[in-house]
Amino acid sequence: MLAIIKVIIPAYNEQDSIANVVNDIPKIVDEVIVISNNSTDNTAINAKNAGATVLHERKKGYGHACLKGLEYIANQKEKTEIVVFLDGDYSDYPAQLSELIAPIINENIDFVLGARVKEQREYGAMTPQQIFGNWLATALMKLFFGATYTDLGPFRAIKYEKLMALKMEDKTYGWTVEMQLKVLRNKFTYLEIPVKYRNRIGVSKVSGTIKGAIFAGIKILSWIFKYSFKK
Repeated sequence: MLAIIKVIIPAYNEQDSIANVVNDIPKIVDEVIVISNNSTDNTAINAKNAGATVLHERKKGYGHACLKGLEYIANQKEKTEIVVFLDGDYSDYPAQLSELIAPIINENIDFVLGARVKEQREYGAMTPQQIFGNWLATALMKLFFGATYTDLGPFRAIKYEKLMALKMEDKTYGWTVEMQLKVLRNKFTYLEIPVKYRNRIGVSKVSGTIKGAIFAGIKILSWIFKYSFKK
C-alpha cells in the first residue's frame, strides 16, 4: 500500500548537518519539511538547496517548530497519512525511515518509536544525563501506565489522523514525552524498533548544556506526573 508521507525536522542552527539529513531520507517520502527555529546561520538555505520545504518559526522551542510543521500540513489539499519526526543534527539515520513506517503500513500500528538501543548507539552519542533521563522517564511510564517504552527518541512515525487526535500542545522540551503519554491515554497501538544513533554534528542545544538538561528533565517529569494523576 502506498501512503502519503511527510517528514518534519525542527532545526536550530544546523547548517552543517541539515543537508545530510535531507539527502539521506528515502525517496518514498512525499515532502520533507524543515522548520528553521529562529536559526541565525544558513540552516534554511542549506535545507532548501537540498530539496526540503523550509518554514520559519521565530518562537524558540522544539514543540513550537513541530506545531508549525503540523499547521502547514493541515492546510494542504492532499491528505497526509503518515508523519515522521527526526532531528536535524544527523544523529539519526534517516535511511531507517523505511523501517519505522513498515509496521504502520503492514501491521496497521498507530505509532512507531525508534529506540536508540545501546548495541546500535555510537559511543558518546548520548550523554549520561540523557541515558539516565530516558531510564527514569520510561520506568515511570511503565510504573504508572504499564508502558513498554524504553526510550524518548526523536525519530518516530505516526498516523497523521492519530497525531491530530492527540491535540499536541507542548511548545518546548516535553513534545516527545507528551506524544508517548497521549498515545497511552488514547490506547493507540504502538511499537518500538531499534535504530542506530551516532554523535551529532555540532553541539546539542538541550543535553549539551546544564540549563537545557535541567529544563528538559523538569518538563518531561511534569508531563508524566500530570498524566499519572489525571482522571
